[in-house]
Amino acid sequence: MKLMETTQLLELLDANEDLYIIDVREDDEVVHGMIPGAQHIALATIPERLEELDATKPYIIVCKAGGRSANACAYLEAQGFDVTNLEGGMLAYDGELEFK
Repeated sequence: MKLMETTQLLELLDANEDLYIIDVREDDEVVHGMIPGAQHIALATIPERLEELDATKPYIIVCKAGGRSANACAYLEAQGFDVTNLEGGMLAYDGELEFK
């Protein structure tokens, strides 16, 4: 499984790179802020929402601490997706937040 540190993510965000970020936390967690531009797909709903994802795009998967996103990465990799787990999740992320 590919891993990315939050410092790497912040550098990509600062460079205005086109990023595809999926936040797999629950609804009650994302209300406290998400990484700007992230798409919210709760972990349990990923199988039923696969058609919303593009298998040609690389995704960065994030959760609160990195465990659920690792599970999501394993599942999505098995489905043929190019995914990277954000190490430490939102607990390690100290960048800008977006509120939806």
